[in-house]
Amino acid sequence: MNNNASARSIFENSPYIVAELNTSHFGKVETAQEMVLKCKEIGADCVKFQSWTEESLYADAYFKENPIAKRFFKKYSMGSGELREISSYCRSIGIGFSSTPYSIDEVDFLIEQCDVEFIKIASMDLNNIPFLEYIASKHATTILSTGMGSMQEIERAVAVFEKAGHNDLCLLHCVSVYPCPPEICNLNNVAMLAKRFPNATVGYSDHTKGPEAAVAAIALGARVIEKHFTLNSSQIGMDNQMATEPDEFSQMISYCRRIADALGSSERQLTEVELKQRLQMRRSAVAVRDLKVGESLKREDVVFKRPGTGIPPDRIETYIGMALSKGIEKGKVIKEADIQHQGLSM
Repeated sequence: MNNNASARSIFENSPYIVAELNTSHFGKVETAQEMVLKCKEIGADCVKFQSWTEESLYADAYFKENPIAKRFFKKYSMGSGELREISSYCRSIGIGFSSTPYSIDEVDFLIEQCDVEFIKIASMDLNNIPFLEYIASKHATTILSTGMGSMQEIERAVAVFEKAGHNDLCLLHCVSVYPCPPEICNLNNVAMLAKRFPNATVGYSDHTKGPEAAVAAIALGARVIEKHFTLNSSQIGMDNQMATEPDEFSQMISYCRRIADALGSSERQLTEVELKQRLQMRRSAVAVRDLKVGESLKREDVVFKRPGTGIPPDRIETYIGMALSKGIEKGKVIKEADIQHQGLSM
């Protein structure tokens, strides 16, 4: 667990891909481990679970009115022992483990007993200031989703972490609709959040179907991608039918990493490979007629054609009026060595 102010952030090597398993394990440890292994195989950096229980998420009155919901939450939640077992399994195969807590006790459990990569705060707790204050006081790497939140609420939440001296916060742009139609993704919020909160890492919690939104988010500056994962989206479950199966998830990871590599730097840079292309692709001065040794070069004596191994167009005026040191046949490239420089500084 990164809870040291000087520790290296797990987000430095981006994109950091989080597979949200939610309830797609259907409360079965064996299924969860199968999902974890598959996520490792396809290249995800971390798997994330939900640490809720029927006691930590809903009021008793709600369950009295919705008894089926209580049975559902009890069936699909993971207990402390099960989460410990899964976190240990994750460590054994070399993939990160995390979970979303919904109570202070669950925060402590995840940090102290599960060695989580980060604490993930659900969008529903963006305005839960006492809860945010407690998590910030732990100085653990934290990911905060911003779904359903106004800009004022996001600013207030970030201020909680800043006040606590917490310096490893990731904000996820998120639209809390499952699945999320592309037309309401508002992906430009990724760039907006990065500009507004320069001290935070910014990512995207993707609830769309398909890889396109996640890839676009990377192009807009997202360094973390979280997306729901399932082994089989045809099974009926809480959010399982909008979750992404292994082949498509693997494709998304590949696309995200290729786009991240392709983004490069905002500074203008030319590689040696590209510089060598100048010799093939740029133009040089070419004689339009046979030119004799000692003859003064005139502007009408040249045209500009490939390759770029001779005098370039932007330097030709330097040589106009100078004598040729050798004869040049019509159609030949004129090089700087073909000119009598007469003291010209090269």
